[in-house]
Amino acid sequence: MKNAGVGVGLIAAIAVLIWLGTGFFIVQEGQQAVITQFGKYKSTVNAGFNWRLPYPIQRHELVFVTQIRSADVGRDSVIKSTGLRESAMLTEDENIVEIKFAVQYRLNDARAWLFESRNPAEAVVQAAETAVREVVGKMRMDTALAEERDQIAPRVRNLMQTILDRYKVGVEVVGINLQQGGVRPPEQVQAAFDDVLKAGQERERAKNEAQAYANDVVPRATGTASRLIEEAAAYKARIVAQAQGDTQRFSAVLAEYQKAPQVTRDRMYLESMQQIYGNVTKVLVESRQGSNLLYLPLDKIMQSVSQQTSAAAATDTPPATVPPAATSQFPGDSRLRDANRSRERESR
Repeated sequence: MKNAGVGVGLIAAIAVLIWLGTGFFIVQEGQQAVITQFGKYKSTVNAGFNWRLPYPIQRHELVFVTQIRSADVGRDSVIKSTGLRESAMLTEDENIVEIKFAVQYRLNDARAWLFESRNPAEAVVQAAETAVREVVGKMRMDTALAEERDQIAPRVRNLMQTILDRYKVGVEVVGINLQQGGVRPPEQVQAAFDDVLKAGQERERAKNEAQAYANDVVPRATGTASRLIEEAAAYKARIVAQAQGDTQRFSAVLAEYQKAPQVTRDRMYLESMQQIYGNVTKVLVESRQGSNLLYLPLDKIMQSVSQQTSAAAATDTPPATVPPAATSQFPGDSRLRDANRSRERESR
């Protein structure tokens, strides 16, 4: 009997050890284990080798916390009472738009996901629908379809996260992805709104082209204006400097004229004649004896002198000062000589 008691105790001890060994469990990477004691939350453990009290005292439930989950919002099923799809919602200007999008989320609190909500996945969908209806309800239809379309997703995400945190669902919203054609008017007016969107795109294209043209023309006009202003300033400075120089020169001539009027007058006359005759090639001289005019082709005379000089340089003979051939070939030369002789007789 003593040996039988020892055997029963040994068997009981082995059974207890086996029972206690059932409390060991492994939590994989990216998971959390929620431990409950008699159905009540006890603790949360992370990845690794862990132990709890065996069943039925404690239990554990594994939850994936790093997995990205997705939920579609905006179904195509038609509501009988309204005849519209479930994705239809009312805008601020009392128009109807249909929105379809997908919510991506992950768990950030395994305890809240298991115990704070009866159906957390459905709570995520309802929070998304509530958020998108509130956001779209504060927008006009044309802005929701075009101008502020890209702002719908971030607004819905922020509002949805606020709602989920308020109800302690234990969810972190990762992103809101609008599906292709996710924001659209009802099918009955789809064609009309397509025309409106096309007109808006044409307007934006025209605005962009006009802005590009302005960006090209305005800098060039500004550069031209700056160049004209600089040229005008340079012209002004040149004219002012020239006028000042003329004034100083006139003052100097006036001072000399006051000292010797006749000499200054003759010098100014000679300088003026020199300047005038230096820029002409032909001279007409009026004779005192009659109304005939003497013609002096200075360019021909200078050309003839130049040819004589070249010929003399080639033959090493000194050129004549006024070649006879050059003076005899022009009909006005004889008249000039006669006029000079007449002046000499009158002076005698």
